[in-house]
Amino acid sequence: MKIEKPNRVSRTYTQLLVAPPEKVFPLLCPVREADWIEGWDPLVVLSESGLAEPDCVFVTQAEDHTATWYITRHEPEPGYVEMIKIIAGVTAGKLSIQLTADGDGTRADITYAYTSLGPAGDEFIAAFTEEEYRRFMQDWEGLMNDYLERESAAST
Repeated sequence: MKIEKPNRVSRTYTQLLVAPPEKVFPLLCPVREADWIEGWDPLVVLSESGLAEPDCVFVTQAEDHTATWYITRHEPEPGYVEMIKIIAGVTAGKLSIQLTADGDGTRADITYAYTSLGPAGDEFIAAFTEEEYRRFMQDWEGLMNDYLERESAAST
């Protein structure tokens, strides 16, 4: 048995979204993300309802790795979702998102925490800087806000 101290990183960012939590929460789904992220196309989604739910599993492709995601918590009322993301031999990660009403919009506190599973994971963690995470979160925030604004305009 080999026991080591983990090589870990955790980053949190707060997005400000232009719709209330009840409009935002359903978009935190492996199926619904295709509505607002161009090119989003999971390889497979295993779900009783066809959407995000507890114990939903989905697989995505990123560069030369596949990632298996497992939704551990999916709680619409408090606006909380948590997923585990495993890239075999690279990283084990946890994504947690807490939505909170903020005026007419939503504050989304988003945390990604990764643990390296080997040399490729060590490289990933070294590159997962605060600046890189902020850029990733701002891109995500922009895509979601663009979608929410288009949906709002279409419904009026």
